[in-house]
Amino acid sequence: MTPAAFLDRDGTLMEDSGYIGDPQRIRVLPGVPEALRVLHDAGYACIVITNQSGVARGYFGEPDVESVHRMLSELLAVEGAAIDAYYYCAHLEACSCRKPLPGMVERAVAERGLDLARSVVFGDRGGDIALATGLGLPGILVNQLGAYDGPEPLYRARDLLEGVRFYLRHVAERVDA
Repeated sequence: MTPAAFLDRDGTLMEDSGYIGDPQRIRVLPGVPEALRVLHDAGYACIVITNQSGVARGYFGEPDVESVHRMLSELLAVEGAAIDAYYYCAHLEACSCRKPLPGMVERAVAERGLDLARSVVFGDRGGDIALATGLGLPGILVNQLGAYDGPEPLYRARDLLEGVRFYLRHVAERVDA
C-alpha cells in the first residue's frame, strides 16, 4: 500500500487569494513543484484535500473548482510535478467531508488503497492540523504568514519544500522502520 501526503490547496500549493473559481488566478507557490517531485520520489501519493465553500456560497460552481484543479495540474506538469488526486468539500455547514472532519481522507484511502498509518498532512491552517491530529497523523504546518491559531503541529515550515524535507528526514524514516 502507498502512503499519502494529504495536501491543502490554497496557502499550501498556491497563493490563497480568497475564493478561487477562476483558473487564471492560480499562482503556484515557490518550491511546490520540487516538493511534489520529492514526495513522489519517496513513494508518496500526492492527494489534495481542500474545503471549497465558495460553491455553497454561490461564488462559483463545481465545474469552476474542477477547472482550477485541471489548470493547477497543467502548471505543475510543466515543472515535472503532479497531483495524484483532488478531493474537495463544496459545503458550508459541517459535514463529514469538511475539514477538519476526516471524510475526504477516508474516501481517498478507500478509493485509492492508501496506507493511512504511513501518511502525513501538510496545510496552512488550524483545520489542516486538526485533521492530522484527529487521524493520528503527523501534521506539518506550511505557513509563510506566521499567524496561526490551531493545534500545535509536529513542525512549522516556511514553505512546502521545507516541510517535506523535514518530514522525510526526521519522521518518515521512523514510521517505515
